[in-house]
Amino acid sequence: MNIFKTQGFRAGVVSALLLFVFISFWYVATARTESAAGGTSGMTAEQIEYQKMMGKDAASAGQAKASGFPTPMQMGQTFVRQLSDPFYDRGPNDKGIAIQLAYSLGRVGLGFLLACLVAIPLGFVIGMSPLLRRAFDPFIQVLKPISPLAWMPLALYTIKDSSASGIFVIFICSVWPMLINTAFGVSSVKREWLNVASTLEVNPLRKAFQVILPAAAPTILTGMRISMGIAWLVIVAAEMLVGGTGIGYFVWNEWNNLSLTNVIFAIVVIGLVGMLLDLSFAQLQTAVTYVE
Repeated sequence: MNIFKTQGFRAGVVSALLLFVFISFWYVATARTESAAGGTSGMTAEQIEYQKMMGKDAASAGQAKASGFPTPMQMGQTFVRQLSDPFYDRGPNDKGIAIQLAYSLGRVGLGFLLACLVAIPLGFVIGMSPLLRRAFDPFIQVLKPISPLAWMPLALYTIKDSSASGIFVIFICSVWPMLINTAFGVSSVKREWLNVASTLEVNPLRKAFQVILPAAAPTILTGMRISMGIAWLVIVAAEMLVGGTGIGYFVWNEWNNLSLTNVIFAIVVIGLVGMLLDLSFAQLQTAVTYVE
């Protein structure tokens, strides 16, 4: 089979062309302002001093500020600079992108794991019992639409720890898609399969793990995939609020440092990490999906 004729290859070519067109448009749109930028022009003496105190290059920051939106060349330099030393640690407000990502992924992973431990067993029980499904539904429908960040003040007041509050917010936003999809997947298992298990006198525990769980696994993974996407989206906003460490705090801190190039760099990193997380769950979902 010729690889050049496959749909995947052609889709990749189209994606590359779209990226090229985007960068070309970006270059043309910022070319006029690039020549007008110069050193620390447009920055006050206090801003220049602040940049020096933070260990930043005041001339580069002034150039980005004077030119407005950064050019592709400036962004390329930022990518090289950030990725050449991603693990640096120069104090509480100046850490490398890898360290910031590690803190964010740690919070997301812990909150997501706690949500799995609660949502999947509870959804399994709700899915197997029509009575419990109807009893829990009003509470789920009321709590599900609440923005996860609305829980942050309550979490900070009760937990009194910003990092633990961020984990709680991840938990509360991850639990509902998993709970709903698990209950739906379990309740949608074909009645014929359950009848066969009953005819063979399979005990309830074995029926749950060998009949219901494999049949509901694709739907459960769909809920986990949705939850992970929401969790990665929410952690950025949560870290902007609580500060300290994390990719969200990195974005907010670089904005305060007038470094738009670093902000855009962090946005790209957030998108790439989110894509990799989604692809991981997509592979797991494919692995547990069966063909009838």
